[in-house]
Amino acid sequence: MPNYNSSAAPAALYPGDLGFAFNAESPTPPQSSVQFALPAFTGATADQSRQISWQTSFSAAPSAVNVVLQAADQDADASYATVDTSTNVNGERRQALVRARFLRARLVSQTGAASLTVTLGA
Repeated sequence: MPNYNSSAAPAALYPGDLGFAFNAESPTPPQSSVQFALPAFTGATADQSRQISWQTSFSAAPSAVNVVLQAADQDADASYATVDTSTNVNGERRQALVRARFLRARLVSQTGAASLTVTLGA
């Protein structure tokens, strides 16, 4: 997958969709993934919050890792803020309540060679 790119239109993640922020890649930290749009949908809570699931997995367990889920109301690099963090070297599935229009993953740091997959679910 390409890095974060504000000039490319993001793919939309509707309820039930999955997107690969990183797909068996070896990005050089710190690096942000491609972004995904979260369209407004019927059935959202009054404040438009939604439960997002995200999963990290590795081809081999790194010695240390820091992967974050970031969200933003505007698709601009400076607008993204961290809403959840994973440091589990074995990979894990996490959930976060998000009130935003855009999502991405960011590999903050990684020690040890291993390819990374981050899956986002709306």
